Amino acid sequence: MFGLGFGELVLILLVVLVVFGPGKLAEMGEALGKAIRDFQRALKQPPEIDVTPTQKSTADPKEPDKG
Repeated sequence: MFGLGFGELVLILLVVLVVFGPGKLAEMGEALGKAIRDFQRALKQPPEIDVTPTQKSTADPKEPDKG
């Protein structure tokens, strides 16, 4: 994974833990999990935009108006 070994990943995790602290790290993990879950849910939903064509009037545009 990007040329990083297990030791490098542990070192990065320790630095992040020292910088942010355990409480903030838990909050960040929770927010990231919610964001990923919402993104996956949005991908599964059908689009809300209706792109079906609609008729603007019921009169036939080929026939002239009577009257």
